[in-house]
Amino acid sequence: VQLQASGGGLVQAGGSLRLSCVVSGGTLPNYVMGWFRQAPGKEREFVAAISTSGEMTYYADSVKGRFTISRDNAKNTAYLQMNSLKPEDTAVYYCAADLRLFNAQFASTTATTYEHWGQGTQVTVSS
Repeated sequence: VQLQASGGGLVQAGGSLRLSCVVSGGTLPNYVMGWFRQAPGKEREFVAAISTSGEMTYYADSVKGRFTISRDNAKNTAYLQMNSLKPEDTAVYYCAADLRLFNAQFASTTATTYEHWGQGTQVTVSS
């Protein structure tokens, strides 16, 4: 399974970006999808996750109300819509996939749960 993240870039505070994560070599409906980020000098942190059914979503408190995770199983793609961006959102953003054949409502917020990772895409928010 390979994950390809894209959509990062430089944006001013208050702006928006949409990240995409294309999954190949696997069937997206079988995978919980998550987004994590890592800022310079900091540990990787959870951002958002979506269950295989798409009915359950989870967010870090720091992004709740500003970010939206979604999935399009027909396109084998997961998305992270980021609005009202802040300078503290600056980080490399990684998408991750967790094979989950049962419990369609579950999504982990823990990085070690995810078996597959994309290469990361840089998001820089200027003040």
